[in-house]
Amino acid sequence: MIKKEILIGLLVGLFANLAGIYLYITLFSPNGLEETITKARSEGFLGSIIALGAIANFLPFFVFLKKNQPYRSRGVLIATLIAAVTIAILKFS
Repeated sequence: MIKKEILIGLLVGLFANLAGIYLYITLFSPNGLEETITKARSEGFLGSIIALGAIANFLPFFVFLKKNQPYRSRGVLIATLIAAVTIAILKFS
């Protein structure tokens, strides 16, 4: 039961991160989604876009805490840690 709750939070966190990335690109980039990601990867600022997308994880994290669902909020926290590790790998490779 606990693993299921953490998995739900993890999936919600990953989805929120992807939604944040999509929202950031559509609002602030004059180019399309695919072109922006390709350009970001080639110029080395893809990690920054992922970090800005991870800001969207605040919403589900605090909603799960408010609804007294700590295991789901742990899953969102794990998704944020996955984003941080991905950023570190992109930055130092």
